[in-house]
Order: sequence, then structure tokens, then C-alpha cells
Amino acid sequence: METAPDDITVIPQTAASLALPAVLQTDTELWSFALSCWQKPGVASACLSLQQQGWSVTRILCAAWQANQHRTYSGLEAVTVTEWRNRVTVALRDIKRALPKESGSCYNLRAGVARLELEAERVELALAWQTLNTQTEEPAMQDRNILIIGNLTAAAPCADSARAAASDIHQLASVLTFSRPGAQST
Repeated sequence: METAPDDITVIPQTAASLALPAVLQTDTELWSFALSCWQKPGVASACLSLQQQGWSVTRILCAAWQANQHRTYSGLEAVTVTEWRNRVTVALRDIKRALPKESGSCYNLRAGVARLELEAERVELALAWQTLNTQTEEPAMQDRNILIIGNLTAAAPCADSARAAASDIHQLASVLTFSRPGAQST
């Protein structure tokens, strides 16, 4: 690393820019579903609790969306989605967390970074949508409650995480099952 004047450390940029599609539709059914889910009581707190344990909220929402489409979620995702999450969404979240909540002088900065984090999650879901929306598998014949539990389990960062969060998975499954964005639970 180079040293700048006044002992400021300069970290050279070594990562190449992300390769994103030239046209990326961010206003998708998956985004609408995510917004509907987030408004349901208990979803945000359960998702954020799992996020603190290393889970990806966007993977949780993809798993729930797939179940509500009667589709199995394998937990596999395009490399672009994972790269975007790791290099952009998580980086913005880390910046937001580093800014003190109680500091009045950082309030506008923290709020701005939070808006950017949300927009990064929207892009992440749009990237996931490209893959999920093109899957041609036959609809799963399982009961939707069983399917969503299996899908949420597949969204776990690892098998141990899924076992440790079994009660959270069941709680989320009970509130995330509905047929279309804005529809009533079934």
C-alpha cells in the first residue's frame, strides 16, 4: 500500500468493475413481492436477525418468492448476484453500520447510505430475477408450507446455519406464504 501525505493510507483498487447487463429491469414481480413481504409483521425483524447470523435477506426473499410461485429454490445463484452482494450491497451495509446512529452530524450521511443499500438490494433482486424468471422447471407438487420451509432452508449460508435457525425458518414460513404480492395469506 502507498502512503499519502499526512499518513493517510491509500488502498489501490485491484478489483475489476462488475459486469452487469446493459439493460436491467429493477421493477420486477420479485421486487414487488419483497416490498410486500417487508410490510408483513415480524418479517423485517426475523430477516434482519438472520442477516446478523450471516444470512442474505435477498436469498430469503428469493426462496419465499419461489415457494409462492410453486417452485423449488435450490440455493444456487448466478455468480453476478453473489459478486454484487459481496462487493456492493455488503460494502454499503458495512459503511452504514460504521456510522454512529446517535450522531446528529452523521444522520444525513447514514440515511443516504441506507438508501443506497436499499437500491443495491433492488439491483441484487433484479439480477436474481433474471435467473429465477427464466427457470422452466415444472411447478413443485409439495404443499406450499413444506415447500417454503425447504426453500428457506436452501437459502441458508450453510447447513449448520439452517439447523440453528430452524425456529426462525418456521416463523418466517408462516408469514411469507401468499400467492401474489398484496394477496392474503393462504
